[in-house]
Amino acid sequence: MAAPLLLKGIPLLRLRLQRYNCLSVGIVSSPRRTWCVAAESSGHQEEVSSAEKSSSVLTVRDPPKYHRWDDPDYRKWKDKEEEILRDIEPIISLVKEILHSSRYMDGERLTVSDEETVLQKLLLHHPHSEDKMGCGLDSIMVDRHPQFRHSRCLFVVRTDGGWIDFSYQKCLRAYIRDKYPSHAERFIREHFKRSSG
Repeated sequence: MAAPLLLKGIPLLRLRLQRYNCLSVGIVSSPRRTWCVAAESSGHQEEVSSAEKSSSVLTVRDPPKYHRWDDPDYRKWKDKEEEILRDIEPIISLVKEILHSSRYMDGERLTVSDEETVLQKLLLHHPHSEDKMGCGLDSIMVDRHPQFRHSRCLFVVRTDGGWIDFSYQKCLRAYIRDKYPSHAERFIREHFKRSSG
């Protein structure tokens, strides 16, 4: 009695495995899923109950639901997103190189060209840039954060000898909000980890 039940389950298992293979191979290999259609029409398929058909989330013939590339609003968003990324990529690369490479030692002042770039592209866009520069800007340096010793960050060195850290991500957010006001919040939500400004 147990043997016939076991044999009855094998075609169903084979059918489920066949569907799984069709879906996984078809999604990766080609959007038309020619392999899956050929496998489905090969005649090796057992009859499937209507309950199983209705419980199937994605069938072989249903394409996966992606964003609609033909939607003009979505296409406009993707074009603007690419424009913003192209705009901010050079300064992000520079800051990451400054912070994460051996180019600068802890406490070292940035070169004149790096300092000018960081000042123009970042610090002047900080929401509190005037407070950060205080009595005047002497230089910009890289050092360990006083509270988070494993993190390196950029510091404004003032003419009176004081220094204070500033977040390059806050600067970028403010820059994006100023230059791309209608797309800024969506871009920031999708591309920045924290919302600290």
